[in-house]
Amino acid sequence: MSVHDHDSSGAAHSDRPLGPVDAAPLHAAVDALAAALHEYVDTAVGVRGEFGSHEADEDPRVLALEARVGTLNAELYDRLHDRLGLHADLTSMAWDAGEHVHEVVDPDAPPVPETAEVFHLGFVISPPQGTSDVTMDSVLDLLDQGGESLVVRLVDAGFEVVEWATSRGEPADFDGFDDDEDDE
Repeated sequence: MSVHDHDSSGAAHSDRPLGPVDAAPLHAAVDALAAALHEYVDTAVGVRGEFGSHEADEDPRVLALEARVGTLNAELYDRLHDRLGLHADLTSMAWDAGEHVHEVVDPDAPPVPETAEVFHLGFVISPPQGTSDVTMDSVLDLLDQGGESLVVRLVDAGFEVVEWATSRGEPADFDGFDDDEDDE
C-alpha cells in the first residue's frame, strides 16, 4: 500500500456514511486497469513464446505495460481514496498457504502446526568499478534468478517454500512470521 499525505478533513474521510456515491468513475478506473491487464497477458504470452523467462521479464513491451498497470492501479487507489476515503490494499503479492483461489482446502482437516521459519541471506554489494552497462537495480534481477534456483533446490530436497522475496535495504517482511524473538 502506498503511503502519502492526504487531506482527511473531507466527507470521504468522515465517520458518517457518504450517502449516494456515483460509482461510474470507479468502474471506469477498474475497466481501464482490466483492459491493461488483458493487454499485459496477451503481450507476455507472445513475448514468452519467443524468449526465455529472463529475457521476457526485461522485454521493453512487458516493462512498459507493467508501468502502465502500476499507474492505472495507483489511479484506482486514488479514486477509491478520494471518493470513499478507503486505503485499499489491492496490490499485495503475498498470500498465506491455503488462500490460493484454485487451491482446494479441506475445511474439516485439522489445522497444520505453524512450523515454518524465516531465513535470510544477505549481501553487501558495491557498484562495478569503471564503465559498466549494469546498475545497482540489476542486482535484484540477479538475486531473483538465484532465488528461483534456491527454491527449486529446497523443493527438490523436500521442503515447502511458502514465500520468498528479494528485497533491497532490509530483509523482506513476511506476514505471520516474526523472527524478532531470535534477535534478543
